[in-house]
Amino acid sequence: MNRIDHKFKELKEKGRIALVTYITAGDPSLEMTADLVFKLEESGADIIELGVPFSDPMADGPAIQLASERALKNGTTLGNVLELIKRIREKSEIPIIIFGYYNPFFKYGLEKFSMDAAGAGADGVLVVDLPPEEAAELKMHTDGPGLDLVFLLAPTSTSDRISLVAERASGFVYLVSVTGVTGVRPDMDYSLDELADEIQKATNLPVGVGFGISTAEQVSKIARYADAVIVGSAIVRIIEEHGDQKEKLLDELSAFVSNLSAVCVTPDDKTRTRASI
Repeated sequence: MNRIDHKFKELKEKGRIALVTYITAGDPSLEMTADLVFKLEESGADIIELGVPFSDPMADGPAIQLASERALKNGTTLGNVLELIKRIREKSEIPIIIFGYYNPFFKYGLEKFSMDAAGAGADGVLVVDLPPEEAAELKMHTDGPGLDLVFLLAPTSTSDRISLVAERASGFVYLVSVTGVTGVRPDMDYSLDELADEIQKATNLPVGVGFGISTAEQVSKIARYADAVIVGSAIVRIIEEHGDQKEKLLDELSAFVSNLSAVCVTPDDKTRTRASI
C-alpha cells in the first residue's frame, strides 16, 4: 500500500474525504515551494499535486498559466522538481502526485523519469494531455517502481471511457467538474453525483472532483458524492498575490486551506454507500 492508498484508507476510517491541493513547482521559487508544501500539509491538505511548469498548459486557465510562466522564468525544470521532492521527503510523508503535460516527461525519458520520480519520493503521476489509450508505454514504466497513474474523466465522458479509465487508473480517478480549463468559478455544477456514482460502480478507486472549486461551501456540497476535492487555481492566486511576502503568503495560505479542510467530512449516508473503498 503506497502513500496515496494509505491516505485514503486513513481518511475513510476517520469519516473524511481527501483535500488535494495543487501548486506549481518553482512559483514563486523552488525554495519557497518546499515551504508551501509544508504549510499546506500543516493546514490540512492530505495530498499534494505538484505541477511541472509547461509553456503550453492548454488545460489550465489564466491563474495556472501565469504560475507556469513565473516558474519557467525562474528556470524550473523537471529535474529541479524531482530534486525538490527529495528535499520535501526529508521532512514530510505527505503523498505527492507530479502533475504536468506529456512533453517534459517524454523529453526526460519515460523510464528514467519513472525511476527518478519514485526514487525522489513521488507517489503518482497525472499527465493532463495523455489519454488512457496512449498511456501504455508510460504505464509500463510507472508500474515497475510503484507510481500511481491518475487519469481524468469529464462530464462528457462516455461509459466506454469510464470503463477504460477504471481499468487503467491507479491511486484515484480525477473527475473534472466542468467542460473547460482550470480556474475559480463562483457557480459550480453539483449535478455530477450520478456520474460519480457510475464511476464508483466501475472501480474501487476513490473519485476526486476538481476544477473550479474555491470555497468551503463548494467543498461541502461535493463531499456528498466524492472521495476527494482538488483545489488549485484559488491557491495559486494566493501565491500570485503574496508571493513576495513570505510570512503573509504562508498565513493567507494556512487560513484558506484550514477553512476548506474543516468541511472535508463524509456524510453518514455516503459512508454507508462507499464501504468498498
